[in-house]
Amino acid sequence: MNMIEVKNLTKDFNGFAAVDNISFSVEEGGIFGFIGPNGAGKTTTIRMLATILDPTSGTAVVGGNCIVNEPHEVRKVLGYMPDYYGVYDGITVREYLDFFCHIYGMNSKTRLKTINDVMELTDLGKLEDKLVSTLSKGMKQRLCLAKTLLHDPKVLILDEPAAGLDPRARIEMRYLMKELKELGKTIFLSSHILTELEDICDSVGIIEKGRLVASGRISEIKAQLCGTVIYTIKTIEDSARAKSVIDAIQAVASCELQDDDGTVNVRMKDETCSINCVLKELIAADINVVEVKQVQSNLEDIFMQITKGEVA
Repeated sequence: MNMIEVKNLTKDFNGFAAVDNISFSVEEGGIFGFIGPNGAGKTTTIRMLATILDPTSGTAVVGGNCIVNEPHEVRKVLGYMPDYYGVYDGITVREYLDFFCHIYGMNSKTRLKTINDVMELTDLGKLEDKLVSTLSKGMKQRLCLAKTLLHDPKVLILDEPAAGLDPRARIEMRYLMKELKELGKTIFLSSHILTELEDICDSVGIIEKGRLVASGRISEIKAQLCGTVIYTIKTIEDSARAKSVIDAIQAVASCELQDDDGTVNVRMKDETCSINCVLKELIAADINVVEVKQVQSNLEDIFMQITKGEVA
């Protein structure tokens, strides 16, 4: 089951398409990473899914509810954490959470249990009497996430939850995302920290200039790219001659010389093409091969290969 279904979603501002006819889905219980440069349309998309902005055309379904026709129902199943956090001077962590529990209409008994549970989950219990204004940035991020969890939403939409955090706080936030997934939450998050997204995300969507350029599981996106299987082959000498031999092999998509002498990068056409045919031809040409390594493409490689650095 897909917890989020986006269909032809578009947002125009005075004729300018900030989001241009995008479609994708997020599986229930999965973590979906939304990636793109600044100005690509990530936050605009997120605000439409959170029912803060109305789309110009297209629609999306969140938790079985339409963002256009059933925004109030969407908000019941959705927890939205923006890329900035609102805090109030002069109140403590517990008072801050209690304020939002009041907004959700919880009685005193329910408020007490909910706040205690959320503080335990986000590791804020020791800070319950601290003034919100005195917290570190990482703790404020945790508090904002705790506030987002108060009504036990099925879907979490988090806009840059690790932005500006120090390395330890980012690692702790990553562990918290995994824990929320284990609790059955569906998580949609945007981030610029691609290495961390790859570690926790089941699937990703890459947006550029308002358009979705790729969407799906990372392994599937790799498979869709031409020549995703890459090897480095190091020869004792004469890498130019090695390149000439490799270029003539049908299973090879491309071959490039590296800056360092004796090494070539070989991109195979697909995963079914074996590097053995390349090694066989090199040996037949009396070219001495000393090392062969497969290069594993990561999320950063995919992002750089797919995008052009353009903004809307």
